[in-house]
Amino acid sequence: MPFIGRYSALYFAMAASIVCLILALTTSAYWLLLTLLFLALTALGFYDLKQTKQAIRRNYPIIGNLRYLFESIRPELRQYFIEDDGQDTPFSRDTRTMVYQRAKQELDKRAFGTHLDVYDDHYEWINHSITPQHLKDHNFRVSVGGPDCKQPVDLSVLNISAMSFGALSANAILALNEGAKIGHFAHDTGEGGISAYHLRPGGDLIWNIGSGYFGCRDDRGHFNDEAFTKNATRPEVKMIEVKLSQGAKPGHGGILPGGKVTPEIAAARGVPVGKDCNSPSAHSAFDSPIGLLKFVEKLRNLSGGKPVGFKLCIGHPWEWFAIAKAMMETGIKPDFIVVDGAEGGTGAAPVEFADHVGTPLREALRLVHNTLVGLGIRDQIKIGASGKIVSAFDMARVFALGADWCNSARAFMFAIGCIQAQQCHSGKCPTGVATQDKGRQRALVVNDKAPRVANYHRNTLKSLAELVGAAGITHPNQLRTQHIACRNATNHVSLMSVLYPDFEDGEILRGTLRTRVFQLGWPLAQASSFAMAQDFKKVWDMPREGAVL
Repeated sequence: MPFIGRYSALYFAMAASIVCLILALTTSAYWLLLTLLFLALTALGFYDLKQTKQAIRRNYPIIGNLRYLFESIRPELRQYFIEDDGQDTPFSRDTRTMVYQRAKQELDKRAFGTHLDVYDDHYEWINHSITPQHLKDHNFRVSVGGPDCKQPVDLSVLNISAMSFGALSANAILALNEGAKIGHFAHDTGEGGISAYHLRPGGDLIWNIGSGYFGCRDDRGHFNDEAFTKNATRPEVKMIEVKLSQGAKPGHGGILPGGKVTPEIAAARGVPVGKDCNSPSAHSAFDSPIGLLKFVEKLRNLSGGKPVGFKLCIGHPWEWFAIAKAMMETGIKPDFIVVDGAEGGTGAAPVEFADHVGTPLREALRLVHNTLVGLGIRDQIKIGASGKIVSAFDMARVFALGADWCNSARAFMFAIGCIQAQQCHSGKCPTGVATQDKGRQRALVVNDKAPRVANYHRNTLKSLAELVGAAGITHPNQLRTQHIACRNATNHVSLMSVLYPDFEDGEILRGTLRTRVFQLGWPLAQASSFAMAQDFKKVWDMPREGAVL
């Protein structure tokens, strides 16, 4: 049975107890000492199975206690024995620790100052004010919904990023959604459809629709109006997000093998049980920028006027510019755009795609923000940002670059117990977060983990309020690139406003293309097609002025 290996320490303790007891009765009373020891270990093992606070102990009775023993010996043994996960950097160690502390309502302070080298070439900081503000309210919100939206949404500035049922376990989805309901923030479904576990707690949902159209498809895998309307008009669904690409593996589709398509997954996705489930690399409902925007308008109408937008990782800049030109040509605008950085994560992706495909979040976010500003439509479209956002400073940085809200996946996974064991693709997740194994996922107790999701959200927004107040302002939407400084060489410090210049409202409409990416990409873009409008070399040879990026 699959749990024999996980329970082997408990079975050994039980067997050893019996053997030692027999030896004590037949040979020497001294065996009673070992009998008592193994009986104590057996009792500990059964207690581990019953307790609800620590998933590893539930999945690995007795032996799982070693992790928490080492964890309690701080800081010497912890960093060598507990945090070695194959990508053990100050980021992975410290951010996990910070999330765990906030989720568990533990003190998240650090002694002896910064752990970072402030003279490192990539050190960043937020400039504080001599006259800081004291913010009493940390529940920062943003209204999402453009002029054509009939049901605008009051959205938290921190929400759960897209993670599908199937990639995550049923208990993980339940805990995330219940936590979102407790904290009054939103939970993105991921492209795997709306499962019963998304709906049971009643938390707010952002329905993510990918190229497989899971939950709104016909028998051939094409978009189906009736199926979409049925799900989109659910009261739990607050926003609809069309996924063009994701940062972890942009431009890459995928197949869920039939052996993994359980009845529950099949019901959520609208596919046959036991059959291969294809998620193509491109959409079939549209094939042009104008087609994309007409699809967005169609979804908004079918949903009864709920906010509809799209999510993308920036690739060829002229393709994004083509979408922007299509907005101006058709007058159709999404209610929001979610920019996913190339540093975003996934349960499994080819190494080359994870490491070397897609534009990083900072450059991508700034490109999208400046494009909308330059076209004079930034006030009509909200921007979300995702990609390794965990701390309040991560949030402050993307707000300064132009985001209206943030989505986080890994932080909320940490909150429900993820230890980055990197077994997401194997089905052997030790904490029950990323597995469909019923025995493993029972270790994740929803009633214990859901409050931790809400705790992390609340405590991180409290820290954001403290950062914002220290900068002398009263809301994250007041953060600008001049608030963030970066050491980009040993003796060179720049404000982000120098590295990522601001555009003036409507300047693209006036014919100003100040930076290289606009000078090269804008002439190549056409609203009717994602293909280049003219020869790249001709554009490259045109006179250019301004910054490189």
